Amino acid sequence: MPIDAARALAAEPRRGEIAWDHKDIQLYHLGLGAGRPATDPDELRYTLESKLHVLPSFATVAGAGMAMMGGLAAPGIEVNLAHVLHGGQSIELHRPLPVKGSATSSAKVAALYDKGKAAVIVLRTEVADADGPLWTSDAQIFVRGEGGFGGDRGPSVSSELPERAPDRIEERHIREEQALLYRLSGDWNPLHADPEFAKLAGFDRPILHGLCSYGMTLKAVVDTALGGDVSRVRAYRTRFAGVVFPGETLRIRMWEEPGQVRVAVTAVERDDAPVLADTVVEHA
Repeated sequence: MPIDAARALAAEPRRGEIAWDHKDIQLYHLGLGAGRPATDPDELRYTLESKLHVLPSFATVAGAGMAMMGGLAAPGIEVNLAHVLHGGQSIELHRPLPVKGSATSSAKVAALYDKGKAAVIVLRTEVADADGPLWTSDAQIFVRGEGGFGGDRGPSVSSELPERAPDRIEERHIREEQALLYRLSGDWNPLHADPEFAKLAGFDRPILHGLCSYGMTLKAVVDTALGGDVSRVRAYRTRFAGVVFPGETLRIRMWEEPGQVRVAVTAVERDDAPVLADTVVEHA
């Protein structure tokens, strides 16, 4: 069924209540590979409830609300899940995330772009608690075969990396079972677990969630360039440039600039095939 852009954009926001506590945060952090070594004081900030801080990318799964999947059921949108890929993600933090919280989530289709052979759906979620706004996130969803509806092609977000060598290079290994653990935080797309479904989507085997690579990358930036201080993160955006498979290794290159860290992420075992591009962490 073709996308009805006018209906999708005119639809009222979907509002709901979400809540989370330390168990949700610990599970999310473990899904990103936190806890290695298990007794490392820096890792205990991600795994031990008495020392816990919250990686800001937790906002993408908080309350297991999964705005991305909910948005794909919005009025005017009916797509085949096997044709869906996460094209990009951004988060703006209004203040640090609490370890335990309850909030109101408001999600809507903010934009629809026609790429010819595909459509890009921008799903915006705004979350606030009793003390005010917490975060605003945009998920850019790429849907193959759903373009051609006559809409705007949308803005170009690509940017050139600095010509100098990166200031830091970190590598993060993805465990074989990591996608199975990460999906327990709320993204149940079978693309990340079911080999037969992955084949229908054009992959030899299940791929890692883009948002898992997204969270792993932010953790690497926080732990190194930001001195382990999650409260310094103000915003974080990326474009998903390619897939990565469980068992592979992320190579994370960082260029430190005033107020931001620019990042490029590749898959080591596939000759540095791009994974995340146009990636920026804005910080205090």
